[in-house]
Amino acid sequence: MKIPLGRILAAASLLLTLSTGCSHFGHYPVNAPLDKYDPGYGYIAQNMGPEGNLEDILLILSFSGGGTRAAAFSYGVLEELRGTEITIGGKKHRLVDEVDMISGVSGGSFTAAYFGLFGDRIFEDYESRFLKKNIQGDIMVSTFLNPVNWFRLSSPFFDRSDLAAEYYDKNVFDGKTFGDMLERKGPIVLINATDLTQGTRFTFHQMLFNAMCSDLSKFPVARACAASSAVPGVLTPLTLKNYAGSCEFAPSPLLKSKSTSYRQRHTKEHQELMMDSKKKSYFHLIDGGVADNLGLRAIEESIDTVGNIWEVMKFTGREKIRKMIFIVVNAETKTESMWDTIGFIPTLSSIISNYSTIAIVRYNIETMAVLQESFGRWAHQVRTGRCPPGEISKEPGSCGDIEFYLVDVRFENHKDRTEADYLAGLPTSFRLPSNDVDRLKAAARAILAESGDFQKLL
Repeated sequence: MKIPLGRILAAASLLLTLSTGCSHFGHYPVNAPLDKYDPGYGYIAQNMGPEGNLEDILLILSFSGGGTRAAAFSYGVLEELRGTEITIGGKKHRLVDEVDMISGVSGGSFTAAYFGLFGDRIFEDYESRFLKKNIQGDIMVSTFLNPVNWFRLSSPFFDRSDLAAEYYDKNVFDGKTFGDMLERKGPIVLINATDLTQGTRFTFHQMLFNAMCSDLSKFPVARACAASSAVPGVLTPLTLKNYAGSCEFAPSPLLKSKSTSYRQRHTKEHQELMMDSKKKSYFHLIDGGVADNLGLRAIEESIDTVGNIWEVMKFTGREKIRKMIFIVVNAETKTESMWDTIGFIPTLSSIISNYSTIAIVRYNIETMAVLQESFGRWAHQVRTGRCPPGEISKEPGSCGDIEFYLVDVRFENHKDRTEADYLAGLPTSFRLPSNDVDRLKAAARAILAESGDFQKLL
């Protein structure tokens, strides 16, 4: 069959146009520079917080990674908080309205970000827009199977995570930025990724963006979630430009301090590297679970960097706090224990699966232990800072009245062991049957409601 010369020339012209155009549309969106450093500007805790929420309660949620499984599990916790009321001063308050901060990783970052952007709307359409959709299938069909994107993917400045971010931006987050989240004045949401070359946690927060002289308010929430969920091998790193040195940024006192702890010295070295845009011109970000799958380290390390939780409370204007509550939603995977009763050499797939799971589980245990062991030290710091010298009263309403709560929401704490094992064995992909999503939500509600530590709070 002869093909008309005109059609051949037209096709060749199209291919040439697409290939030469890659330099224009085959590039990831570059994060915006910050014109001038202002410590009070932008997406920081001092500029956030729901109006009318209780001054004496600080409620912090952390949502772990784990694909749709983690997203649905954390959503179930929000549902339970919506249905739980506390009475203070004769007035009823929904606990979901008292949430001050959410730290999210990978799958959990989507639930955290959606709630931060849209509030109660999450209970209306999040299931249909995200939880009960075949997200990874939709991304494959709408992006990777689009011939135009084949040329975009041939560029060294554009890859799979950039396509995923475009999908999330259009189909999940409605093109919203961190500036939109700031404008809503809801709880501050910390989305966590991992710096590929340093192995350090990267949190999307203006205080970190100040060091790199970039404006987080203009950054799409979808790209942050894409970075947080960029599983190595499956997806690709998401890249940010470092403008450090261009905005008159004043480093924290930590960089000038000589007497610091081991952790503070490490943080100091990392901050110094961040501020050198010649040595660190770009950040290549991957799944946040590589550095911290619970999202708790972002909170712990922020406090340790300052060195004193009372100073943090004063800095954020929360000196009146009496109860600080951490609800940790952990959708971690279990290791394959079946091999404990089998004499055969484990298969390669089991070895690889357990290898990655063990590292995450052990680090999660240490993270929880560090947090719990910090409570006594933090209570002492608050009482010392808030009370005058002498004997300190711990009576309700006194200067020494400060309590810390740790509520651990994970599959192992489900009373139904069979259900717990089933849920822990679900895949961590962005595709689950609707029935499994419902079971995850129900489990989260039950585990939280039945938690002894949660009941103490109520």
